Amino acid sequence: MKVYISADIEGVTGTTHWDEASKSKPDYEEFQEQMTAEVAAACEGALNAGATEIWVKDAHGSARNIIAAKLPHEAKLVRGWSGHPFSMVQYLDETFHALLLVGYHSRAGTDTNPLAHTISGRVARIKVNDRYASEMLLHTYAAALVDVPLVFVAGDAGLCEEATSLNSNIATCAVKQGVGSSTVSIHPHLAVERIREGAQAALAGDVKKCEIQLPERFSVEVEYRDHAQARHASFYPGASQKSPHAIQYETDDYFEVLRLISFVI
Repeated sequence: MKVYISADIEGVTGTTHWDEASKSKPDYEEFQEQMTAEVAAACEGALNAGATEIWVKDAHGSARNIIAAKLPHEAKLVRGWSGHPFSMVQYLDETFHALLLVGYHSRAGTDTNPLAHTISGRVARIKVNDRYASEMLLHTYAAALVDVPLVFVAGDAGLCEEATSLNSNIATCAVKQGVGSSTVSIHPHLAVERIREGAQAALAGDVKKCEIQLPERFSVEVEYRDHAQARHASFYPGASQKSPHAIQYETDDYFEVLRLISFVI
């Protein structure tokens, strides 16, 4: 069994302030350690379920966060960014059995995580057809493009609710909830235990039940905080300016949606 794990930090147990997610800040080290522990737990759960190969994508900031030596020997760690439109699931393809997300967070425009955003702080919100998009949604669709189901999500409670709204068979582990600029988190060690157990159970089950159907056509709206960025992005081939702060783009190929996002966000 070949498993892919993508990891972020804003949905990790306890993270509440941007300083805790920034490599240059003194508060960061504690949460780098917790991010690593939660990813290692997901790897251990996957191994307990029978995984023989695990790829881990460090998908936060500069993608240089996870402490490699603290992962199981079976894990391959992808650091940095190649520029490929698959971004947070770089190298994911049809050879993988399942996708797991750890440390993921609520989308821009929500109040369920004080660090909520989608890809960049420049964006007020992204909408794909009738859904406002989180990083989870964008990369779950990328996984569906190569027939890999998302089976497990660990992060804030708001994101976990979004995951089950996509497919009720996706297993989730809510490690915290956001309240304004605050968070209420479970104990870090308990989070590690639950992630290990949740990942194992998700992979031991019928992962095909977690599959989602990609829409046949995609209408994408990107709304920026700064109107000048919307004007600039409107020159992307096929895009048009919908309002002073937003662009519109339509395609029947989801890879083109990912390509758009990689250039305009």
